[in-house]
Amino acid sequence: MADNEFGNDQTPVGGPAPAGAEGPQAGVIAQYVKDLSFENPNAPASLQALAGAKPAIDVNVNVGVRKMNDEVYEVELKISAKATAPAQEGGEQVAFVVELAYGSLYGIRNVPEDALKPFLLVQAPMMMFPFARRIIADASRDGGFPPLLLEPINFEALYRAQAQEAQQAGAANADSVSSEDPAPINLN
Repeated sequence: MADNEFGNDQTPVGGPAPAGAEGPQAGVIAQYVKDLSFENPNAPASLQALAGAKPAIDVNVNVGVRKMNDEVYEVELKISAKATAPAQEGGEQVAFVVELAYGSLYGIRNVPEDALKPFLLVQAPMMMFPFARRIIADASRDGGFPPLLLEPINFEALYRAQAQEAQQAGAANADSVSSEDPAPINLN
């Protein structure tokens, strides 16, 4: 086996941590599909209807957080998409519905309370989204439709917008929400 060029005695940028203090640490423990559903309720008519028409697609996203223990949080990214297309007899028909609940476990240590909620509701879903996007695309393609390629989501902007709406609505401010169980963010 080749020798490692990098010794184990590397000093972190900024110097070593003071005695008894560790810096913030966060890492992905596991990622998994909690629930996946694909429905094609009007097949084969829906496949024929989409041959010449572009479907209308309604996408909803929700992020939820659950504390598992003092150092582990589960972040769940729920994405649902419903495609409708013109029906031959007029009106619209459902082409397909896909729903995904994608989970990740994050190990977190020494993260300040004021940074915990933004990490769990912004950074974690940003890391999870590409994997969930691929699963949605594969499910729609495997269902007989073109792959549904979701546009990237700016979770930070949506988080800030929801926080501002909650503040304007007179909802409890972020300080009154327990950091042990951050409230879910709806990104509809």
